[in-house]
Amino acid sequence: MSIRIGILGYGNLGRGVECAIAQNPDMELRVVFTRRNPESVKILTDSAEVCSVETIEDWKELLDVLILCGGSATDLPVQTPKYAELFHVVDSFDTHAKIPDHFAAVEAAAKKSGKTAVISVGWDPGMFSLNRIYGNAILPQGKDYTFWGRGVSQGHSDAVRRIPGVKDAKQYTIPVEKALASVRAGKNPDLTTREKHTRECFVVLEDGADKAKVEESIKTMPNYFADYDTTVHFITEEEMARDHSRIPHGGFVLRSGVTGWQKENQHLIEYSLKLDSNPEFTSSVLVAYARAAYRLSQEGITGCKTVFDIPPAYLSPKSGEELRASLL
Repeated sequence: MSIRIGILGYGNLGRGVECAIAQNPDMELRVVFTRRNPESVKILTDSAEVCSVETIEDWKELLDVLILCGGSATDLPVQTPKYAELFHVVDSFDTHAKIPDHFAAVEAAAKKSGKTAVISVGWDPGMFSLNRIYGNAILPQGKDYTFWGRGVSQGHSDAVRRIPGVKDAKQYTIPVEKALASVRAGKNPDLTTREKHTRECFVVLEDGADKAKVEESIKTMPNYFADYDTTVHFITEEEMARDHSRIPHGGFVLRSGVTGWQKENQHLIEYSLKLDSNPEFTSSVLVAYARAAYRLSQEGITGCKTVFDIPPAYLSPKSGEELRASLL
C-alpha cells in the first residue's frame, strides 16, 4: 500500500514535494491544501485533489502524513502544533534559535493527539545537523564550522517579503572565503557570526514604500540579519525576474579535530552540498522523512522527533536486507 501524502501550501516547497513524491513509488499524493481559491491552483498530479485549507479536517482519516510547506517566520510556529492534533506531520522549520520552543509546542500537541511529528527537516537544519552530530561524536576534541552559500535562503527571503512595503525579495547568503580557507588549512580559528558570512538582499518595493525604513527593518531583524554585514539592493520587478529567478544554494559542514595520546594527529571531516534548487532538495529530504514518520507511527511511536531521533534505515524504501547488501 502506498503512503498517502497531503501537502499544505503550494509555493516553491510544495511544488518540490509534489515532484519528489512522483520519484518515490511507495508514496502517492492525495491532496494539496491551499489558502488561495482552489480553482486557481494548478498542480501536476492528475490523481490528486486541490482543496481549501478550511476542509482539511475532512481528510483526517484519509492521509498517512501531512507535509507542511509554509514559512518558518509565521506559518509553521502556528501550523505544525495545530495540525499535529489531526495528522502525522513533517515540517522544515529552520529558525535555529527557536527550534527548542517549536519542539516543545509540537511535542505537546502530538503527544496529546497520539500523532507522530518530525520537525526541522531539510538540509540545514537536517542533513547538516546529522553531519555535525556525527563529527562531534567521532572527534570529541575539535571544533565545528558551518558555512552556507553562496545561495538563496528561502527562510530569509520569506522573512524579508513579510516586511511591510516589500513586494518581492531574494536573499543570498555568502561565505567569507578567507574564513573557510582558514578552517580547511587546519588553523581552527575562532570566528564570529559576522566573520563567517555576509548577506545580500535584492528587494522590490511596493509603490510608495519607505526605502530607508525597509532597509532598516531588514538589517536589524533578530535571528536573521542583525548579526551579519548585510547589503540591501533595491531593484525593479524586471530585474528580479531576469537576474534572480533561480533558487540555488549549498554549503559546507566541517569538523576539525585531533586524536592520539598527545593529540598529535589532526583530522578534518567535510560534508558539502551544491544545489541547483534549494526548495527541491529540501522537498526531497521532507519526503524521505515523511516515510520515516509513517513508519514510526506504524510502530506506535508518538510525539515530536528531529533528524537526531530517526534511524537512517527508516528514510529508505529499501528493506534492511537490501540496505545491508547494497549500501553497508
